[in-house]
Amino acid sequence: MKNLIVGILAVLVLLFVFGASPLYVVDVTQSAIVVELGKPVRTVTVPGLYVKTPFIQDVTYFDKRLLDYDSAPQDVITQDKKTLVIDNFAKWRITDPLKVYQAFQSQAGALRRLDDIIYSELRVEVGRHDLSEIVSQTRSDIMHIVTERANEKASAYGIAIDDVRIKRADLPEQNEKNVFARMQAERERQAKQYRAEGDEEAQKIRSEAERDREIILAEAYKAAEQLRGGGDAEAFRIYANAYRQDPKFFELTRYMEAYKKSLAKDTSVILSLDSEFLRLFKQP
Repeated sequence: MKNLIVGILAVLVLLFVFGASPLYVVDVTQSAIVVELGKPVRTVTVPGLYVKTPFIQDVTYFDKRLLDYDSAPQDVITQDKKTLVIDNFAKWRITDPLKVYQAFQSQAGALRRLDDIIYSELRVEVGRHDLSEIVSQTRSDIMHIVTERANEKASAYGIAIDDVRIKRADLPEQNEKNVFARMQAERERQAKQYRAEGDEEAQKIRSEAERDREIILAEAYKAAEQLRGGGDAEAFRIYANAYRQDPKFFELTRYMEAYKKSLAKDTSVILSLDSEFLRLFKQP
């Protein structure tokens, strides 16, 4: 009996050494499919330690948890024939590991099929909308529809898709350059329009200011002429009154003012003796 036990232990050790252990462990986060000669014979969903037949049976594991799917950016054509580079992601689960194994033999194969399903539905739905709608209006509606249709197709393979989202939607590099050039041209056009409107408004303001200036100058000149005329009239009136009161004294005053203005310092004047200008000097 002791020899039998030793023999069994020796066989188990050899199996472990050669990678053919009869034991396998199913984690709480996993499901397992036991495959015998390429054919699935048992599905294990309860965590624990299990036994399989070495060299004949093999175990394939599938994750029970909610999984992330992050695709590579791919080109999609919109309804208005614009190209978008869309980077999307999804949340998915394996609901039936047996169906997944029968269809893809591994979780990696299921992920590749999932990529095809989501991209196909995304391309179809984006192709029904214009670029402006996708960017600003209907993105959430598009994602809801893509999630529902992709989940319907994936359910046939034992996969549930909980959510699909667009992480980023960009224009191709060449389109970005063209859009930037159009935006730059549009901004330059607007700048020219604003400058032209500003020049027009400035010219209007300058014209109004020049007109106001001319009006103010004209009114000032008119007022000055009126004041000057009034002053001259008052002076003539004063002169006339003074002349009427004493004509000879007035005449003497006028001659003295004339002498003062004409005979300034260091001034030489040549006049004849009978000049009217010297009349006062000849009188006694």
